[in-house]
Amino acid sequence: MKINWKLFIILLIMSIFGWFTVLPYTLTLQSNVLQNLPVPLYVLLLGQFIQSLILFVIAIIAGLYFAKRVGLGLPILEGWLEGKPVKEYLKSILPISVGLGIIAGILIIGLDYLFSFAGAAINITASQFTPPAWQGLLASFYGGINEEILLRLFLMTLIVWISFKIVSWILVKTKKIQIEKPGKAVMWFSIILAAIIFGIGHLPTVAAMAALTPILIVRTIILNSVGGIIFGWLYWKKGLESAMIAHFSADIVLHVIPALLIGAIL
Repeated sequence: MKINWKLFIILLIMSIFGWFTVLPYTLTLQSNVLQNLPVPLYVLLLGQFIQSLILFVIAIIAGLYFAKRVGLGLPILEGWLEGKPVKEYLKSILPISVGLGIIAGILIIGLDYLFSFAGAAINITASQFTPPAWQGLLASFYGGINEEILLRLFLMTLIVWISFKIVSWILVKTKKIQIEKPGKAVMWFSIILAAIIFGIGHLPTVAAMAALTPILIVRTIILNSVGGIIFGWLYWKKGLESAMIAHFSADIVLHVIPALLIGAIL
């Protein structure tokens, strides 16, 4: 199994960094739950860190392994490790990555506003559950790094690989045709499926803030799928770094700007 172990180490360090940066935000959101812990907080956090570390080791290794087999990857980090000039490529993807990330954030806010008319608003006080802007900024690193490693590098890549194998087998059996790389249908199916799973993954966070109802579940999945589809497309077309930048930018719109506005009002 050929794995770029230098790239693995870089991504693992990045994921550890992301895990620590999201802690203040998570502790604020779950402040009520943390008041009645059966064990000391440091014991809980240590267990969560070990669990997260194992998860990301597996996700990164599997992601890098399957990515090479379906034409996906991290062109900037891979090029940099190979001694290639990557500055110009980074500059070329910044506008579309940041731009689409901001658009994703605005779309999510707009859709959330529309869902509020259908009774899917989360009725909580801003001061109770809105972490300060600095915590939102730190949490944005987790979204841009950790969630993209899990949802794009690992999950989407795995779905692409499995789908590609199935489609290839069907074509060989029925039409005697061999294909060398996944087509658009396989890629879009994988992007959308990973995005839906990404949305489902946010349900525990929402459940910590409000009682889950069918409309609230639909809202959570749709709102997060919007970003997931955009980030998945960028991963496919521009590389994982582009998806990370876009996700980080979207989280700034979602978690930093509203917190600043609420802070100014309060």
